[in-house]
Amino acid sequence: MHRTHRENTEAPGPRIDGFTYHRVKVDGDVDGDEGVALNVAVGGPATATPVVLLHGFPQTHLMWRHVAAELAVDHRVICPDLRGYGASDKPAAVSDATYSKRTMAADVVALARALGHERFALAGHDRGALVAVRAGLDHPDAITHLASLDVLPTPDMWEVMHGTSAAVGFHLYLMAQPPGLPERMIEASADAFFGHFLDIWTRDPAAVPDDVRAAYLKASREAVPSIVADYRASATVDLEHDTADRRAGRTLGMPVTVLQQDWGAALGFDAAARWRAWAPRLTHRTVSCGHFMAEEDPAGVTEALRALLATG
Repeated sequence: MHRTHRENTEAPGPRIDGFTYHRVKVDGDVDGDEGVALNVAVGGPATATPVVLLHGFPQTHLMWRHVAAELAVDHRVICPDLRGYGASDKPAAVSDATYSKRTMAADVVALARALGHERFALAGHDRGALVAVRAGLDHPDAITHLASLDVLPTPDMWEVMHGTSAAVGFHLYLMAQPPGLPERMIEASADAFFGHFLDIWTRDPAAVPDDVRAAYLKASREAVPSIVADYRASATVDLEHDTADRRAGRTLGMPVTVLQQDWGAALGFDAAARWRAWAPRLTHRTVSCGHFMAEEDPAGVTEALRALLATG
């Protein structure tokens, strides 16, 4: 496995205060993938217990800025931009594997190892949570604790979307279409498209200040093909991988905490029961804030993560 990293003093846009930025070349050893260089912010004591935080859509690592700063008091905190997002590499999707969650999870494990951590806790929001789940299934010996913020595992997500209530997830269907049309449609009005989600998924608009919003929009408009490829994978190869694991009875053996809006009430499903099928050691909490909970309720998210990390 090839691993190199260097300090990245030119990482664009707002930064997490007190964190050092690096550009890390990782090769997760997934067949057909040549690896990527990831932009990553690192903070906290070098010898402390490592925690990796993965962002969601349409965001970057910056979404963790409040939580990361708090956790860095006594943990080594690692916040990458996922492949295809932010200032990380955005390879062309030459196959289904390029943006599969299996490949993205291998990136994360290789990143942690490149930074000196064979085992680490992992938390993800939205898209990052799907990567975290795949990492927990594929690399159980590396993941000590796992947290998922406001998402369902891929097979469950598709199963609960039905009827007019599924309109809330129109973007899932749009970006599941074959290459070409979704990219052209989104690129034609990228700020309006990505800004729509920043608006409707946020209950407290002040939680995403203007400079951060601008950074998210810029990063997203510059990454339309890779973002679409990430979502398309969830309707194809990710679904195949997760369905195979579910049929085989594979579960997440580590302690798992899920923080989730009350989507079950809105769409008619039992969120905790669906998660418990994947995570026997589950703590499931319903939150009252919006989707971007690490920004709207950083204290609550930090408290939940600290409780998870204290679980033996």
